[in-house]
Amino acid sequence: MDAVEDGMWWYRAVHARIAAALDARPGVDGLPLLDAGCGTGGLLRSLARTGRNGSSLAGLEYNPDAAARAAAKSGAAVSAGDVNALPFAPASFGALASVDVLCHRGVDEARALAEFHRVLAPGGTLVLNLPAFEWLRSAHDTRVHNARRYTARGATALLAAAGFERIQARYWNSLLLPLMVAQRKLRSNTPDAASDVAPFPPWLDATLHTATRAEAALAGIGLRFPAGGSVLVVASRADAGPAP
Repeated sequence: MDAVEDGMWWYRAVHARIAAALDARPGVDGLPLLDAGCGTGGLLRSLARTGRNGSSLAGLEYNPDAAARAAAKSGAAVSAGDVNALPFAPASFGALASVDVLCHRGVDEARALAEFHRVLAPGGTLVLNLPAFEWLRSAHDTRVHNARRYTARGATALLAAAGFERIQARYWNSLLLPLMVAQRKLRSNTPDAASDVAPFPPWLDATLHTATRAEAALAGIGLRFPAGGSVLVVASRADAGPAP
């Protein structure tokens, strides 16, 4: 991950999707953004480069070595810890992003979402990226420790049950879905197949990234895709409302 996340087409695409979601719904001004399950810090560095509306950035990562690398890479305050029991006070963050973490076999969905809700301030924004469709399960999921995959409808219901509001769940990585099916179901369907996280030849990486940018442009003019390799979910913690 550390070696490829700044350049690989998928990471650049998901970072752009997260940033666009936060631009559209930035959360609570004056409070930091938390990347929960930040890995080696690629999203944090990407958000730092774009300014993230001047908000400070924080990260949380289970693996201490990855947490240290994320801090060094991004300049953000990164803690080693567990998304099932976040080491932060209630209402500490104005926004929270988490990329392909809720699906991990070490994560308890209900506990993690309750923690996300707890540490977000009222009116705060939650942005999740999740792998889509159980029928897309492959050796890649085994390699990256995915325990589950999602539909847009299922993710919406899950976040509603956790107390989030204004939930929007949309598929992306849709134009490349046929290639994903071919790669995972036809070419790399053996148990010992490698993860998809790997360097790509430059020409192929550029081609795939161009497809994701074209898809984002289509989504920007209102086109919605019925399926994709990932689900992007944006939600809010309910505003506290006026004082009594």
